[in-house]
Amino acid sequence: MEREGGATVREDKIGPIGMFDSGVGGISVLKEAVKQLPKERFLFYGDTLHAPYGTKTREEVLFLSEQVVEYLLDRGAKAIVIACNTATSAAAATLREKYSLPIIGMEPALKPASMLHKDGMVLSLATPGTIAGEKYAHLFSLYGEGVVSQPCPGLMEFVERMEMDGPRIREYLERLFSPYREKKVEAIVLGCTHYVFLRKIIASFFPKVPLIDGNEGTVRQLIRRLNEEGLLANEGEGSVELISSGGHEAEAIMRALMQA
Repeated sequence: MEREGGATVREDKIGPIGMFDSGVGGISVLKEAVKQLPKERFLFYGDTLHAPYGTKTREEVLFLSEQVVEYLLDRGAKAIVIACNTATSAAAATLREKYSLPIIGMEPALKPASMLHKDGMVLSLATPGTIAGEKYAHLFSLYGEGVVSQPCPGLMEFVERMEMDGPRIREYLERLFSPYREKKVEAIVLGCTHYVFLRKIIASFFPKVPLIDGNEGTVRQLIRRLNEEGLLANEGEGSVELISSGGHEAEAIMRALMQA
């Protein structure tokens, strides 16, 4: 494997899997990956200094994503997981053209949610950047029957502040969900990795409605790509290193979310 400029990327099995998000939400993907790949080393980078990505332009998100990937490659990453729907939409295709190592992205779980659609609606929650992206538009063209796409500007910031319950987020969600309270909602798509940490409070507004995210499918794809490249770790102990552009306070939040 080579990087732009001819620099060599480590491809031995002991190299870490690099994973990044615009903030701390990607920890939800990391937890699933650690569960399914206990022998792997993981290096997670939360770009909390520049969060949120969901309200930035595609060009801004692409630039920030490339900077983070360069850092992860400098640390010897053997594969990259973009644990952010917005960054996947804005940057995944360009990153795959630029680098030859496995790069796995996220996508809102419209496909599995579509299997639950009958005569009601599927409510898809995501950042404005994700909903405006080409990837989401493509998924919607395939699996969008009955789907209502609901942008949620500001919602991920509650997770960044570890504010997963309380009057402020309840007031936010009350306003967000008020148009749907009398509708037949058959499934809710958690189209941002941050929203996975809000399962409990979202479910309190929609009892018995399935909440679907793409984390498990993303990790399955990571395993497939590592197998294809012969990069799966098959011995030794796994590990997790958490790094944030926002400093020690953000890293403490990430450690807390790993235990949540």
